[in-house]
Amino acid sequence: MGASLSNLTENGSADGGPPGLGDIPESCVACVFMYLTPPEICNLARLNRAFRGAASSDAVWESKLPPNYHQLLDLLPLRNYEGLSKKDIFAFLARSVPFDDGNKEVWLDRISGRICMSISSKAMLITNMEDRRHWNWFPTEESRFHVVAYCQQVWWFELSGTVKFPFPPDVYTLTFRVHLGKISKRLGRRACNFEHTHGWDLGPVRFELSTSDGQHAVSECFIDDIGQDDTNGNIRRGSWIEYKVGEFIVSTSDPVTEVRFSMKQIDCTHSKGGLCVDSVSITPSDLKAPYEKRGLKFL
Repeated sequence: MGASLSNLTENGSADGGPPGLGDIPESCVACVFMYLTPPEICNLARLNRAFRGAASSDAVWESKLPPNYHQLLDLLPLRNYEGLSKKDIFAFLARSVPFDDGNKEVWLDRISGRICMSISSKAMLITNMEDRRHWNWFPTEESRFHVVAYCQQVWWFELSGTVKFPFPPDVYTLTFRVHLGKISKRLGRRACNFEHTHGWDLGPVRFELSTSDGQHAVSECFIDDIGQDDTNGNIRRGSWIEYKVGEFIVSTSDPVTEVRFSMKQIDCTHSKGGLCVDSVSITPSDLKAPYEKRGLKFL
């Protein structure tokens, strides 16, 4: 069987043998590659020279890039991408591209080539952030930005942010990534301190998003730690949780879409604290299914 597969991948007509994959014109292979995912293309490139050549074609990789990929490149110095092939540009953009002083990152999904974004809590307006009795920053390897905001204790809890970006046409989901308790390392092991965690079970948190073209979504839910392991798909105690805020639709990249978002609990009848806020994610809605808290209510 191994010999047969080897013969199939080589050029057969040159030595009078039966045709093999090596006899397929590179242009035909490139047309087929238009319908495959980048990982599939890279795997097939190992078969023979024609497949390798087609897998490096600019036409193939331009079809995998979003139509406005030039606007992503504009976030970077020209020297970073000047002279790169379309394949190399795809590989470059599939890694995180930071912007806005490194507090926001955008990248291409490696399979679909669609735009994903993450926005650090550093890029958000946090009420009373300047008072270290209420909020502080602490470093952690568990954030792609290497730092998260920690709410020690507040009565008025509110974070908000905005991003203006030429999102390609798609349906996007916006989520907040939060964690009850303060994470740390002890003797090289991950540990969670829940000493200051309180008040989140006394009232729901309100999540909200709006866009420059008039779309609006609101959801409310209690921030809680359900204390179950993930054997049945539940969230383990002491884990990061993504709370879905809602969806918005982009029909055109011009004009650019501005997205505003917020997370608040401003019931001042009780204090609350012991919560880490890492980031906001914006991803195509069918790309992944973020964990949606039970009891989530869309208004």
